[in-house]
Amino acid sequence: MHENPNEQVRKWDSMERDALYLLTDPDNYPTLWSVPDIGREIGYFDPEAVVRSLRNAGLVHQTADGFVFASPAAYRMVALVGHVG
Repeated sequence: MHENPNEQVRKWDSMERDALYLLTDPDNYPTLWSVPDIGREIGYFDPEAVVRSLRNAGLVHQTADGFVFASPAAYRMVALVGHVG
């Protein structure tokens, strides 16, 4: 049986949130992450898709050599809503 589209959206949102929390966690170093390392941490086979979505939303910046870090907007968003799981 096929998954409910709303369930797929919730799973995707959860992966984006997990990646963002990883990038903004003050106790989790480094603050600069490789995209493959993010994939390993969140347990997803295509982390570039997750990072691309966050980058397009302005929550993540990517360096020329492919590393990513959270934008000030991401830190502010997490400060406003906290780590909700």
